Amino acid sequence: MKETMLAAVYRGPNDIRVEEVPIPEIGPDEILLKVINAHICGTDLRILHGQHRKYPEGTVRIPGHEVVGVIEAVGENITKYSPGERVFVAPNMGEGDSRETISGNNNLDPNYRAIGINLDGAFAEFMRIPADAIRQGNVMKLGDDEDPAIAALIEPLACVLRGQNAVNVRSADVVVVMGAGPIGMMHMLLAKARGAAAVIVSEPAANRRAQALELGADYVIDPINEDLKELVERVSNRRGADVIITAAPSKAAQESALKIAAIGGRINLFGGLPKDDPYIRFDSNLVHYKELIVTGTTACSTYDCLQAADLVRSGTIKLDGMVTSRYPLSEVKAAFAAAEDGNNLRVSLKP
Repeated sequence: MKETMLAAVYRGPNDIRVEEVPIPEIGPDEILLKVINAHICGTDLRILHGQHRKYPEGTVRIPGHEVVGVIEAVGENITKYSPGERVFVAPNMGEGDSRETISGNNNLDPNYRAIGINLDGAFAEFMRIPADAIRQGNVMKLGDDEDPAIAALIEPLACVLRGQNAVNVRSADVVVVMGAGPIGMMHMLLAKARGAAAVIVSEPAANRRAQALELGADYVIDPINEDLKELVERVSNRRGADVIITAAPSKAAQESALKIAAIGGRINLFGGLPKDDPYIRFDSNLVHYKELIVTGTTACSTYDCLQAADLVRSGTIKLDGMVTSRYPLSEVKAAFAAAEDGNNLRVSLKP
């Protein structure tokens, strides 16, 4: 086996380079993965621009955490996995004895580790899977007939699932999804799969609205030039939205969510705001008198990924339209540009 590989290496804000680097060495309790597909997500874009807290000044690291690959080699103590098996890898690992990890919320562990975040990740030909990931069940086997580009979407779908579980999206709900980027689209698809009576997608960009309709949204609206509240009241028989998910980092979206919620409505503040401007005007009387539930969720646990994998594998949710561009690793800069051009949903790198 050769000793070096190609990898996309972060070397500072807006500086990601394709370089020849050593193939990772694995220990007796680790796995070497040959990467098939690794997607670029919003977190990776923040990393590229130097806006991620786990990438402080001076960091040199390989990003990438939405990944499917084939096991290339296993350590001598590994018995559950074998070379040649195709697997999805959930990225987050908690400390084994922490309350968060024990409760199934390893993504909330204050000392969490994550592939592509504070460990080298998947934008490379090969990736090391740490022993903790294997012990905590992060490595999930896939069938040979499963599209690896779709399977790599299990991680963002798990984040979406976590958000919807927090507000208990259920049949007969009128659901409003604010934002029609890739995460908003997944929220729309999942709400439809969970039996929502109607899903309204609120999105200023015309091309995104068109994509949402194509993927199955019941209604789309431009919240800047059209009246979202009027549409919600018409669709809900003047009740208001049962569930609102703010799937974009928008203060205006978060503030308006309270106004369009039904009595007893549930709101998930899914998209985080910029760290230097995180405050909104919050009418607590609306929460009080409507008995609203306002929640937030972040990232996903390994258990969320396990559930998301079952949803994809069973065909409960169809993600075929989500991967809109594919690039070789050698064209990583073009791939990142496509990922933030406002037209693509998920851009996949194929090392």
